[in-house]
Amino acid sequence: MIFRFAVLWDKTLRGALAEKRVEAYCRKVTLVWCLFFIINGGIAAATVFFASDVLWSLYNGGISYIFIGILFGGELMVRKRVDKKMPRAVPLSRMSPDSRPVDTILCYDGTFTGGSYKTWGDFLADTARLRRFIGTQGVEKWILHAEDCWFFLAAFTALLQCKKQILLTANISEEYIAEIRLSGTGVLTDQDMADSFSLPTLLASVGDPVPPESPPAINRDETVLMMYTSGTTGKPKVVQQRLTEFEIDNAFILSKWGEEFLSRKVCSTVSQHHIYGLLFSILLPFTAGVPFRRFRIKYPEELETLTDDTYMIITVPAFLKRAVEAAEPETKRSFRLRSPWIFTSGGVLDPDTARKTDEVLGFWPLEVYGSTETSGIAFRQSKNGLAWTPFDNAHITLNESGCLVIRSPYIKDPAGFTTGDLAEILPDGCFFLQGRADSIVKIEEKRISLPEVENRLLQSGLVADASVLAMADKRQYLAAALVLNPAGIEKFRNTEKYLINHYFREYLSRFFEPVVIPRRWRYLDAFPMDPQGKKKRDEIQALFARQESAESAEAVEPATEPGALPSIHGLSCLRVLDQTDTSVTLEFEFSLELDYFDGHFPEFKLLPAVAQLELAVRFADRYFATGITLAGTKRLKFSAMIRPGSRVFLKLRQDPKKGTLHFTFTGPDDTIYSTGLLLFSKADSRETVP
Repeated sequence: MIFRFAVLWDKTLRGALAEKRVEAYCRKVTLVWCLFFIINGGIAAATVFFASDVLWSLYNGGISYIFIGILFGGELMVRKRVDKKMPRAVPLSRMSPDSRPVDTILCYDGTFTGGSYKTWGDFLADTARLRRFIGTQGVEKWILHAEDCWFFLAAFTALLQCKKQILLTANISEEYIAEIRLSGTGVLTDQDMADSFSLPTLLASVGDPVPPESPPAINRDETVLMMYTSGTTGKPKVVQQRLTEFEIDNAFILSKWGEEFLSRKVCSTVSQHHIYGLLFSILLPFTAGVPFRRFRIKYPEELETLTDDTYMIITVPAFLKRAVEAAEPETKRSFRLRSPWIFTSGGVLDPDTARKTDEVLGFWPLEVYGSTETSGIAFRQSKNGLAWTPFDNAHITLNESGCLVIRSPYIKDPAGFTTGDLAEILPDGCFFLQGRADSIVKIEEKRISLPEVENRLLQSGLVADASVLAMADKRQYLAAALVLNPAGIEKFRNTEKYLINHYFREYLSRFFEPVVIPRRWRYLDAFPMDPQGKKKRDEIQALFARQESAESAEAVEPATEPGALPSIHGLSCLRVLDQTDTSVTLEFEFSLELDYFDGHFPEFKLLPAVAQLELAVRFADRYFATGITLAGTKRLKFSAMIRPGSRVFLKLRQDPKKGTLHFTFTGPDDTIYSTGLLLFSKADSRETVP
């Protein structure tokens, strides 16, 4: 009752971060007043029957009102003390220097009890330093890329306070940056990038801000955020957003799961350069005043250190799959955490992996469905069913093609946003996803659902993951790429590929007509994924585009994959993903038996830097026929460790005129392992590298 009166007095309590705590306090106050009135009524009744008229008049006319005043005054003083401890949401657009105490911890490094912190005072000082620098540059558009979440937050805030346009991208390859970087665009980063400003250097050299300096206000409606994303097609695209929609989204998430945030520390496996990572890994904890981890978790093994406190993990299905695999009984690893909470997005988490995650980490992940264009749309925990529950502020309908149409405060267009996801809406407003609209294809006038074929392959009990694609040359047909599970690997060990193909064709013939059965097959160790855990279907399709030449090579030399290096024991699964006269992109896997791991190190094996340089030179000689002699190196950077079992992409790009070769080793989640520029001796080089 008291909470209802409180809401009538202050309507901002509804949906506020502290709503549940205020309601709990009001419930206690209601209980205290009820007990008081019961006791007071009992005493008043007793004075009627057992006391004199004088005592009755004294108590009911004076003493009882004194007790009411004492209780009212006492509750008022308690309320003020409680109010000071209530959590308050402080979004970027409403922050001021006194929004939080200067010693409030915003960010931590490693583990929360490790003692390495960044505070509200540090935040005010670092944003002031960056504002001073940005104000001297005369640049309106800035590309921002920072792996360090603290540097990212400070730069992101300073750019907004200076009313600059921000371009966010997780891809910082030289070619990609050159493609999106317009004339007069600056770059702020903590990575080694040409023609950029280093955030660590700036924050160390600009100097201390003047203490009384007050940060300029951020008009969230006027902000411009350009988010570069792969989208559902794998092709880069840009989506323009505003801070307004982000903060509306944050307010709703905190109104629903604020207590879960407030009772934990946040750590993430997701890049903050995508909307999901930006909102959940940085902006949400900043708004709620919850400490977030400075660097994202890259390997499941890092979870073993998170036992000192209670944590909320922001992740994607691909990472959870790796964590579950890393915690299999034979590894003798335990990732059991203390009362964790796990959000996952970027793709659908299969229920089996969700169940195993609960067994391994101690929480059944809560999935959030959304996109860069729509932000959050719906959620589910698959242990409660596979249907998705729309957010309270999202209105869901279907268009004539059966695709979801979303209307919400996060979408500026009144007509809403039409997704490419097919769905079935249930009577209670929940919905089932039924694949992508672009996954329904016509072959020989027959409508075929690619997800249906994929699901049948998964039901074979031999397949961990499947991707079925529509291909065309002289006529249309289907192609299937499969990742076998342990049962499939064991069943087909030492089996020739055509026999494996025959097995799956026979299996699918039990469910489909011949035209639906894939004509071409590929067997992979894992699918290429983007940082959000989505399959890169264009890269998978590229495998089939080269399969004919690969199969021809296999017919002549069946024991060797095209482009493989048989002399390097332990290097396997090599595929040429892209090749031109001056560049090549390769994919391969480093097994534990790789010669380079020998001696580096007995207890913690990793690929040495010198081995990565040798591989770059050897592959360059193989694909560019350079016959080169290494003369020197420039801008070498080794950012992450390559461990046994790692799947790695190597991109080589030569410049024959300059006699240089640029190399980059990356992982399936866009992790940059190493990068650099190799210089070749002109005297020993062939014509391709003068």
